[in-house]
Amino acid sequence: MNTLEVFAGSLMLAWGWQRAVIAILAGALAVLALPPFDFFFAMFLTFPILVWLLDGASGNPDRGFLRRLWPAFVTGWYFGFGYFLAGLWWLGNALLVEAESFAWAIPLAVLGLPAFLALFFGMGTAIARILWSDGLGRIAALAFGLALMEWLRSFILTGFPWNTIGYGAMPLPVAMQTAQILGLNGITALSILTFSMPALLATRQHMRLGLALAAALVAAHLGYGAYVLNTATATPAEGAPTIRIVQPSIPQSTKWDEAERDQIFEQHLALTRQAPAEGGPVPSLIVWPETAAPFILTEAPIALEAIAQSLQPGQQLATGAIRMETVPGDGVRYYNAISVIGEDGEIIASADKVHLVPFGEYLPLTDLMSSLGFSAVAQMPESFTPAPATSLLTLPTGTALPLICYEAIFPLELPEGDNTPDFILNVTNDAWYGATPGPYQHFRQAQVRAVELGLPLVRAANNGISAITDSQGRIIEGLGLDAVGVIDAQVPPKTVSNWNNSDRTQNFWLIIVILLLGAATARYGFKRRRID
Repeated sequence: MNTLEVFAGSLMLAWGWQRAVIAILAGALAVLALPPFDFFFAMFLTFPILVWLLDGASGNPDRGFLRRLWPAFVTGWYFGFGYFLAGLWWLGNALLVEAESFAWAIPLAVLGLPAFLALFFGMGTAIARILWSDGLGRIAALAFGLALMEWLRSFILTGFPWNTIGYGAMPLPVAMQTAQILGLNGITALSILTFSMPALLATRQHMRLGLALAAALVAAHLGYGAYVLNTATATPAEGAPTIRIVQPSIPQSTKWDEAERDQIFEQHLALTRQAPAEGGPVPSLIVWPETAAPFILTEAPIALEAIAQSLQPGQQLATGAIRMETVPGDGVRYYNAISVIGEDGEIIASADKVHLVPFGEYLPLTDLMSSLGFSAVAQMPESFTPAPATSLLTLPTGTALPLICYEAIFPLELPEGDNTPDFILNVTNDAWYGATPGPYQHFRQAQVRAVELGLPLVRAANNGISAITDSQGRIIEGLGLDAVGVIDAQVPPKTVSNWNNSDRTQNFWLIIVILLLGAATARYGFKRRRID
């Protein structure tokens, strides 16, 4: 018996608090595969630990069906709790901005949200345990169960697909390109399968087949990425207009301070007026971050006039702003929006946010939560109202798909035909999270969205990370966290692809069916063959 077999055996036999600690630590270490660390090898270490723990998570056969699955559910929950605790602890930083009002809720954000999200991992491992077998079959079962629950996490209760496991397999653009074919969910399913394969080294059953399959998947993943990057061009068309991204790095603690707002507004205007680098073209479009305008622009004609005076002929400004609308019989509604302002100071277009942040921009179960003393962290006199659908923006630099803040973490379906956008316009304010992993994780997910959709990304973030990437996720120009400055660059061309979101969804379900068939055959087919 080799050392690895002894180690795996000890994990199988671990119980009680020891099993809990091991699973939580393994889940937490898996986060090292995510930004800003990008040590993807961590998941090759932690997912085999999860497999070995699940090998020993068999319930009493004399008990009912659900009670037999309980040890597997709890093991997955512990692993998920460690994963989300280590990956999302920085959410507590947002509640410290207005500590006098929200500090009491830090345990709910730092511990409560991971505890809830871990339920998906627990359900995934419980499903896997139903199909559990020896050798490669149990690896397929784990990939099937967890991938299914990660897909469910992307939309249930409005969805929260932050730090989906598949991001651990995409630390660089060369490892992102398969997202256009498989989507995030497809990559997640194959990633869990691949990351778990080293567990076969302990039992050696199906070891050669499993490791060969993992090597083939990794080679295909990176080989396709290398092919795309070597053949795709990031060169903008000759004479393409230039975009300027403004990154002012306003501390969240002062962003809505009335004593500071005039100075904050002037800082945005000064960066807007800044002369281009020597020999550089004048930008056609200026982009400010999410809620950059510290006024409701329709109520602040002086602010609109100041913007007009800062724009040159032909220029337009796209800024994150709060939009107010009075609805007869329904009072005032507030929207988190992108407003486009022309050189004359007129608001010529707006796009409102569709996917609001629960407890951040609106309060779920408003009446109940309000009666319990809850309120949204970033709200106006009332919660924000979501837009019914995403609307494209026609800008001097092309047609933009506007995504505000964390809308960029959700897989999207592009409109078909001539109305396909030319680039993603993502405005955000990650200053809530300070110098933590949060802004790095957020940027990575926006990068992957660009690759999925085959669109370049124009991203303006208050304190970073602001960037322009091509449709392969490669950074053309960028500003790091907490830097102050501007980016002037042309937008690269979009990718003409035969793949759309429907194709990616179909490919994901094809992978799921194959994993299910593989796990079920190993669990039931082989057993029947041995009996016969």
